[in-house]
Formats: sequence, C-alpha cells, structure tokens
Amino acid sequence: MTEKLTMMAVHAHPDDEASSTGGVLAVYAAQGIRTVVVTCTNGEFGDAPGGVKPGQDGHDEKAVAEQRLAELREACTILGVTNLELLGYHDSGMVEWDYKDRADAFCNIPEADVAARISGLIDRYRPQVLVTYDDQGPYQHPDHVHASRSAQAAFAAGAGGAGSSLAKLYLSAMRGSDWRKIWEALRELGADVPDFEEASPEQQRRGLESEQRITTTVDIRAMLPRKRKALFAHGSQIGGESWFSKIPPDIAEATFGRESFIRASDTTGAPLPEDDLFAGLRS
Repeated sequence: MTEKLTMMAVHAHPDDEASSTGGVLAVYAAQGIRTVVVTCTNGEFGDAPGGVKPGQDGHDEKAVAEQRLAELREACTILGVTNLELLGYHDSGMVEWDYKDRADAFCNIPEADVAARISGLIDRYRPQVLVTYDDQGPYQHPDHVHASRSAQAAFAAGAGGAGSSLAKLYLSAMRGSDWRKIWEALRELGADVPDFEEASPEQQRRGLESEQRITTTVDIRAMLPRKRKALFAHGSQIGGESWFSKIPPDIAEATFGRESFIRASDTTGAPLPEDDLFAGLRS
C-alpha cells in the first residue's frame, strides 16, 4: 500500500464510537493507522444531568448536545482517534418517540444528502476500510439505521471507481450469546438488569441472523481498559454506577474483549473468517 492505512467509522451519536468500535479504534491507532470517526448527530435527546429525559423539566437540548460533544472529544482522545468529523444533525430520538417526526431530525434528512457529505469525507481521508452499523441488526434505532444506509450508499458510490481508496466495508455486529452471559452474571450479582433484555420475536430473529453473518472478529483485550475508559468518558449517559460497571472482569473480558463485524464488501480477496479489518491490505 502506498497510501496511509486509514479506517473511517460512521456513527449516529456521541458514545456510539466507544461502545461498538472503541476497541478497534484503539487497536489500530496504536498500530499507527489513521482512524477517523464521523458522528452524524449531536445527541440532543440524551439524558440531561441527573438523568433528566427529553420532554421533562430541566432538559435543555442545546446544553445536552454541548455536554455530549465534549464527552465525545474526550473519548476520541482516549482512543487515540486521529480525526473527528461532526455532521451536526439533530438527534431523532428513540423509535417509539414522536421526536423522530421533526423535519430537522436526522432520520428525515434525505439519504442522498447524508451520503454526499460522507463521500466528501471519504475523498478527503481516503480510507481503505469503512465501518458502520448492521442496518438489519436487532437495534433498529432510526438514527443508527439512517447512518448505516447513508454510509453504505457512500461506499457504493465510491468503491470500484478509478483512483478509489475504498476496499472493505464492515457492519458492526452484536453477539446475542455474549449478552446472555452478561445478563446471567448480573442476575447472580443482584444487579438491576435493563428491561430491554426481553427482546421481541423480531429482535430475536434479527439478532440471530446478524450473529450468523459475522465474518470478522478482532481481539481487543489489550485495549479493553482504554475502551472502558472511553465509555465512561460519556458520563452523562453511562454513569459510574450503571449496570455496565458491575459486569465481573472475567465476563467483561470474555464478552467485550472482542469486537465482531460482518464483511459486507471486499476487493482484497482476504480469506474468511478474519481477525483483522485490514487483512489483505498490509504490505
């Protein structure tokens, strides 16, 4: 490779970069690979201080966004991210909320418009590897789905063209089997397990199919402390007393010590399964 190895991760909200790709961002940054995080929204509909929810007294969208973006910058510093790009769209809120019907909500911005902005960043940074979410996975947050489809459209528009840097597209995946281990360990400790553990049949189907499509698993155990630190940099959303902080170290390492991905497109011919997002790209 004559161009600098570069990975670009496209995310929906501040804190997503740490939760789903914090490990690979830290691993590859430590190897001298350029890492670029693109965050689509400002996270206005996150919790305000004290856990105040959108629509409740004391929830100031602007203040929440400023706090979350400051936390994002800190997390990226912890992970060694080379470049952070903010698209500045407005958080859409959860799928069951009315906020997603707002005209300025990210999920209502035309996909072509978002893809064009991501394409511009691809032209600037020339990543070989692009990472986003599995839009068919169990977590169907409107902003995650929109970010994924916009990123995939940008990849499709740029891949294969003359002079294109793009070689590999990955979709981050969650292993349902790992989450079951976590719930069981937390129950044994008497922790308050989040109520979203009872997935609907549709979520269960999506989760199983997503796990079956996994092609690539990266060992991030050496960077797990850094990923954890980056997660807790998002203190307004992930408090020190949250259920996440109660996971026993051995369970945390077994489940969060790897990050899994679905290789959706590849021009390198690297054999599967993989343990490196840059397989086939290293000289």
